[in-house]
Amino acid sequence: MSDPLVSLVMVGLLSIGCQYLAYKIRLPAILPLLIVGILVGPVFGVLDPDALFGDLLFPVVSLSVAIILFEGSLTLRFGDIAGHDNMVRNLCSVGVVVTWLVAALAAHYALDLSWQLSFLFGAIVTVTGPTVIVPMLRTVRPKTNLANILRWEGIIIDPIGALLAVLTYEFIVASQDSAISHTLYTFGKTIGIGFVLGLASGYLLGLSIRKKWIPHYLQNTAVLTIILAVFAASNYVAHESGLLAVTIAGMVLANMKNVDVEDILEFKETLSVLLISGLFILLASRLNLASVIDVGAGVFIVLAAIMFVARPLSVLASSFGTGLNWRELALLSWIAPRGIVAAAVSALFSLKLEEIGYEGASIIVPIVFLVIIATVVVQSLSARSVAKLLKVRAPAPTGFLIFGGSKFSRLMAKEMINQKLSVCIADTNWDAIREARMMDIPVYFGNPMSDHAARHLEMGTFGTVLIMSPYKQLNPMIAYHFEYTMGKDKVWGLSNNEQTARPSHQVGEHYAKKLTLFDEGVTYGYLATAVAHGGSIKTTRITEEFSYEDYLKTYGSRVTPLIGLDADNRIHTFLTGKELLPEAGWRIISLIVPEGESV
Repeated sequence: MSDPLVSLVMVGLLSIGCQYLAYKIRLPAILPLLIVGILVGPVFGVLDPDALFGDLLFPVVSLSVAIILFEGSLTLRFGDIAGHDNMVRNLCSVGVVVTWLVAALAAHYALDLSWQLSFLFGAIVTVTGPTVIVPMLRTVRPKTNLANILRWEGIIIDPIGALLAVLTYEFIVASQDSAISHTLYTFGKTIGIGFVLGLASGYLLGLSIRKKWIPHYLQNTAVLTIILAVFAASNYVAHESGLLAVTIAGMVLANMKNVDVEDILEFKETLSVLLISGLFILLASRLNLASVIDVGAGVFIVLAAIMFVARPLSVLASSFGTGLNWRELALLSWIAPRGIVAAAVSALFSLKLEEIGYEGASIIVPIVFLVIIATVVVQSLSARSVAKLLKVRAPAPTGFLIFGGSKFSRLMAKEMINQKLSVCIADTNWDAIREARMMDIPVYFGNPMSDHAARHLEMGTFGTVLIMSPYKQLNPMIAYHFEYTMGKDKVWGLSNNEQTARPSHQVGEHYAKKLTLFDEGVTYGYLATAVAHGGSIKTTRITEEFSYEDYLKTYGSRVTPLIGLDADNRIHTFLTGKELLPEAGWRIISLIVPEGESV
């Protein structure tokens, strides 16, 4: 395509389209991105990144990878590793080393790569990543402990594996000089400069955020710009030390006390959807299909070694003292898809090595992409069946995620907890979250459909989302997000009587069908008023002597049934138009307004 503007816009549109398709079919976005990139590149020749960017291609890829590694390292909190089981810590240390060695040996002997390229390849394929793990976990739904292990491994291992790849690359570049002493000096200089500039810049950025030296509205942009400056400065002082510097800077920021990096991480959501997705299409479109074929049959040995040797060995070596049984270890051994970081880092280092004339460097990209394709496709399609066969799938989730931390929500959640139900309140209002915490209610502070929530909320435990917030602009987005994530009839909201009277408050027909929570006319205002007038949340047991009809007669218009638990402990949510006929053995959680009070 000759017009650069049209090409750039096309990449953006394709990126968003692939992300949306992945969202709809609940598969890692990397699959449609990869397929589209190959179609518009080597298959149909619509997109040629080298012609589009020219000499800027290398800097664009370099800066993009720097941003990916920096924001990936922002999630690397040492406290998170310590708090999520020895298995995660072991997989991200011992497991990384095992995978690195096995993959390197396989690449060297099966593909006849040099030891330097073999170890670089091994380092690149140690990473998995949350962008491919999280969608897979939603489909597989493994036991909670296994889901936590896989999710946190994906989050933590990205910067660690990338850092290992950076160090391996630095050693390869340094060893280009025949003098061993000069090699060690260059390698040491690169590592030293990267660490020093990373530590210094990370600390100064953290200090500026803590002291509020940067206005809040400039914070995200300033941090991004400064990090890119650190990357360029580090490379200028010591060749190719920039990636190490930005990774260290992110780790320092993530672990500084009283430094809130959540806004920066949230900024990553918007940035990553366009930047990372676009980058992956560009990288896939540069693939030379002939070079993929030329890799030879040895690549199947490499794939088998990574999937059937390296991963099981790394899991086994990491499992000592963790108490996991063989079924759980078997599932962990099967799920390890590679993602965007592996693709981006392989493309960057391949470009760098080709630039300095390193022989055979071009083979790294097709091998890594084949590993990505094989692990994502095979494991996405089979992991659910494997989990079912091993009997390590979690039961159907029955917990409730309540969006909106009003006093009513807190009282309802507390009573649900008393009845042994799993509940979590999410809200963007800190005062509401603080009050819920004081009542020992599990909470999430922030937007529950954010990238941060995907990392920290254990969505596998929730079977229903109740939208009970006053945020009329945010509520529909929350509803659509979780409907696509969890499926139909899993998301319900409070009635909005204003929608028929005020055109500005009208909502779409599809969304309106979800606004049937509890009973007709039960709005956010009604519940707030009822609680303010002394309304309480109580659980009533239905018996042969005290039937549901007796229950309704006793309380009359003062009662609003909320949640029902039948004799088999199945959970039922009361909805407008859905008639429930509780029988003996049921427990009904309901809102009861005191006598004499009108709402």
